[in-house]
Amino acid sequence: MKKLLLQKKQFLLYCAIGGCGTVLSAIIFTFLLESARMHYQMANAIAYAAGTALSFILNARFNFRVWDWPVLRLTCFFGVALIGWTASAGILRLLIGKFGFNEYAAYFAALIVVVIVQYNLNRRLSFRKAN
Repeated sequence: MKKLLLQKKQFLLYCAIGGCGTVLSAIIFTFLLESARMHYQMANAIAYAAGTALSFILNARFNFRVWDWPVLRLTCFFGVALIGWTASAGILRLLIGKFGFNEYAAYFAALIVVVIVQYNLNRRLSFRKAN
């Protein structure tokens, strides 16, 4: 029971931290899309990388509280992020390119899928406690 409560607490904090990363990512995405007139996929990649870096730092420090093997953990975290980014890029292509959705609606729809997948992968891989 205690493990389940810890996982729920970690997931909620992961979502809150992810929210911070997402806000940063959304601001950068919007700026690059509107001001720089960048293609939505390039804007997504840059914004995603910035949000991922912030999320790693905050999750490592405040949520999972692990600082051992930082390079390995960061590499793993970015590997999971690459999986998430690939999924979000595919969802964007499908929703925007195929179905004509608004860029922002598609972007936030992709986030729902990606958050769930990335949390589970990061909990099991990037922030697993060393034995």
